[in-house]
Amino acid sequence: MKVLKDILYKVAIESVKGSTETPIHKIEFDSRKVEANDVFVAIRGSLSDGHDYIEKAIQLGAKAIICDTLPENIASEVTYIQVKDTNTALAFIAANYFEDPSGKLKLVGVTGTNGKTTIASLLFQLFQKAGFKVGLLSTVKIVVDKIEYPATHTTPDSLTINHYLNEMIEAGVTHCFMEVSSHGIHQKRTEALHFVGGIFTNLSHDHLDYHPTFAEYRDVKKSFFDSLPKSAFVLSNIDDKNGSVMLQNTVAKKLTYALKSYADYRAQILESQLSGLLLKINDNEVWVKLIGTFNAYNVLAIYGTAVELGIDSLEALRLLSDLESVSGRFQYIVSDGGITAVVDYAHTPDALENVLKTINDIRTKNEQLITVVGCGGNRDKTKRPIMAKIASDLSDKAVLTSDNPRNEDPEVILDEMEQGVEPQNYKKMLRITDRKQAIKTACQLAEAKDIILIAGKGHETYQEINGVRHHFDDMETIKEILEQLNK
Repeated sequence: MKVLKDILYKVAIESVKGSTETPIHKIEFDSRKVEANDVFVAIRGSLSDGHDYIEKAIQLGAKAIICDTLPENIASEVTYIQVKDTNTALAFIAANYFEDPSGKLKLVGVTGTNGKTTIASLLFQLFQKAGFKVGLLSTVKIVVDKIEYPATHTTPDSLTINHYLNEMIEAGVTHCFMEVSSHGIHQKRTEALHFVGGIFTNLSHDHLDYHPTFAEYRDVKKSFFDSLPKSAFVLSNIDDKNGSVMLQNTVAKKLTYALKSYADYRAQILESQLSGLLLKINDNEVWVKLIGTFNAYNVLAIYGTAVELGIDSLEALRLLSDLESVSGRFQYIVSDGGITAVVDYAHTPDALENVLKTINDIRTKNEQLITVVGCGGNRDKTKRPIMAKIASDLSDKAVLTSDNPRNEDPEVILDEMEQGVEPQNYKKMLRITDRKQAIKTACQLAEAKDIILIAGKGHETYQEINGVRHHFDDMETIKEILEQLNK
């Protein structure tokens, strides 16, 4: 058991009521999980305010309350710590409680609109192949050496991050690769973490349901790099127009990667096939099992990071050639009937355009490209017509369908998507609300050598409708349908 004062290091305290010598059991920000002698941190969220549950937390046994506004009724047996911002306070309290685990390993954060999961996951894979004990905090899963846990957020809350980082330390992990989302940065989940490196992938239209403007979205991303210390490095995609912006105010070591510009780590695509890429990276050729120009950028970021973390450059190239693609990121199968099906997480306009252009660059044009795509409910509405326009512009047939409608009417989502379809593309567009039926229809329309892209959900194994999650796996579904059609 720890003492309250021991977990308040670096917390910006405005006032204290009660004793900081109070022994405490654990930290909670969900009042329902509070137990005897816990610290309850009152977080102001988008749906509820933890300050409304302070009394409930005390009834359940909380002995210390962290809040930004003191309640009217003060319980004499409880210590109240008033802070400027409870999100920031939680980050430092969590780090202190677990004895600063991020400072005991090499933590690298990956941020940007697209590519975060691929880069973080493949860095994990590469360093594991190199013989290190490695950790991963990603959208797809959390991994502590060889033990996997399910992930619920791209960037978990501060308590969860520090809990798993602490498990990594106990397991002897030396390196951890972490996806850093704009939500996570904005909500201070990455505060109090010690990063040895940060990677910027790219920036495009996304999360404008959360961030009021694109400028704020960009600046939140940039603040992650601004906060890095001199001892860290920043590796930025200089081909992206925001790549140089990310480097402007950081005191960390500035490094760049690019396909089109002069950079510290640069590559040229020599061959691009459905089976992989032949790249020339800083004058050395390497074959990788990843597909498309967007993955050439990902490979460069992985290579540069590996070298900056001390892996020999030629050894890094050898390890790159052995990497396997990430679940739901340009995963493809070829059916017995000769139909190629690609499942990809592309859920932003930029990602969808990248995947479709990659397929169009590789294919012969003697086959059809059929795209199945939807847009999630309760998310950025402005991208819906753009996604439909890209799908119908760059495919021979586009099937608009549901993604995760959540609490929205899927028909309304499809109405908004359809507004982006140009008149000349109406004839090659279908609208099928049921996702399974949409995938089945795409399979029925396809012939030997045709390509079907199912975009938007990737690794997800559920579909959320009216707030309820139902099992749904795009890859599982298309395999099943293609097998049935081949019988």
